[in-house]
Amino acid sequence: MDSIKTLRHTIHTEIEIHPELKASARRYALFLPTLKSRGLRMVARYLDKRLLGKWRGQKTTFEEIFIRRQDGTRLRLCLIRSKKETKPNATGLLWLHGGGYAFGRPEQSVSYLERFVADGHTIAVAPDYTLSIDKPYPAALDDAYLALSWLKENATTLGVRPDQLFVGGESAGGGLAAALCLLARDRGDISIAFQMLFYPMLDDRHTGKAPDNKAPGWSKKTPQYAWQLYLAGKDGLPGISAYAAPARAKDLEDLPPTGAFNGNLDMFYNETIDYLARLQQANVPVHFKTFEGGYHGFDVLQPHTSIAKEAARYLDDLYAYARACYYKAQPTLMREQKDA
Repeated sequence: MDSIKTLRHTIHTEIEIHPELKASARRYALFLPTLKSRGLRMVARYLDKRLLGKWRGQKTTFEEIFIRRQDGTRLRLCLIRSKKETKPNATGLLWLHGGGYAFGRPEQSVSYLERFVADGHTIAVAPDYTLSIDKPYPAALDDAYLALSWLKENATTLGVRPDQLFVGGESAGGGLAAALCLLARDRGDISIAFQMLFYPMLDDRHTGKAPDNKAPGWSKKTPQYAWQLYLAGKDGLPGISAYAAPARAKDLEDLPPTGAFNGNLDMFYNETIDYLARLQQANVPVHFKTFEGGYHGFDVLQPHTSIAKEAARYLDDLYAYARACYYKAQPTLMREQKDA
């Protein structure tokens, strides 16, 4: 694991893309130029056609479940199980997809969900949360909390142990996972045993100096447009809630143990390092690894490269360790035990 204290004070400039990623970086740059609001909407429509309702997992099954929101509309949940028999007392994983809060669907996270679910020790729920092109914050967070509540309430029926609910996500999904953990801690009615923040989008203020590089994907301005959509143009202004932009949180105590990784060419690298360092200062266990020369989402875009395979091994070890070590009883169970 990397030392967060050391990394936090390192300014990364003119970093070279990993040799195996250079060719794909050029292709990726052509696919995702600087995206303004209109471009984000175009990507959302494109991904809907390619992803919605189409599960490409080879070792897992896919089921759609619809639950009611308070306003009567329905939230789609994707329930992912192993094709093998699910083991007793499985881990319950809530997974939140990326896409700058503006685009994407749960189906795009197939590589992560396959990795964590395939062996039968985990059941995953991936909510199709409201995108910012439809409604700004807090719609996505409300959906995430509703999905987490559903997972907790149905844990026994699903074969999930209530004291091992994990939350995770990639990119904006990682930011939403961090926000969800803050909200669950503060409400006090759902316990989360572990959070996974993969190259998370955390800070609307862009206060951390981004790496000076020509990495593909998110340009220096693209996250600003994404935050503008998500926060209805209030990004960067005082008074934004930490539930919207977790990097703004002042109190990080009592948050779940955290696992994370990032490439040092990622636009969110420095804000990730800063957030993890602050978690450590709040006595939260942190597991983190930097991948030199890796850009945003490199492991998903180029899974056959040596750097992506190294990341995959790290995630396997991280998840196995978390499953073996991290548990947290639900508040209702703790009260019942105290009353007994």
